[in-house]
Amino acid sequence: MMLTWFARDEVPMLVGERVLLRAPRPGDYTAWRNLRRASREFLKPFEPRWTESDLGQRVYAARLKRGREEARAGTDYSFFIFTRAEGELVGGITLSNVRRRAAQFVNLGYWMGQAFAGKGYMTEAVSLVVPYCFETLGLHRIHAAFLPDNRASRRVLEKNGFREEGFAEHYLQIDGKWADHVLFGLTRERYDDAMARRRS
Repeated sequence: MMLTWFARDEVPMLVGERVLLRAPRPGDYTAWRNLRRASREFLKPFEPRWTESDLGQRVYAARLKRGREEARAGTDYSFFIFTRAEGELVGGITLSNVRRRAAQFVNLGYWMGQAFAGKGYMTEAVSLVVPYCFETLGLHRIHAAFLPDNRASRRVLEKNGFREEGFAEHYLQIDGKWADHVLFGLTRERYDDAMARRRS
């Protein structure tokens, strides 16, 4: 993994073999709108309810402004995921609700455009944000949650060393309804052990 920084962003560029992660920019609006619009029915069962108006340019600009403020405050970091070969937007990852002091954890969330699902892009993208959380942000735990029948999300997390830690009833509001979620987590100790095994 390679890290490079933009002076105007608190969010780094994370570069892998097939994907590149960076902060959303104003010029990404059309690609983001088109991907979200084309993937609406695919994403609907897994996300909070949203409408066509949520794809508007003003809403997008407000999101970018809020994202920059949250990154500066050190509470949330948003990334877009692009293919390295074509520079095509394929999805997004959010690190949210960073907690310091005794907690030292962050919540991981992600979405993938329908045309790019099942191709390993998200597994690689998560593999890039994990060391960023532990080595750059200095956090101790990463939390993630998904719907019980979302096998693709389970695979992404398991391939990145996360383990199932529990079950939360009516945890998040998804598509207008409170939905149960499976809770996964990854600790710094487990991450360090995995890194040590790779080096040996």
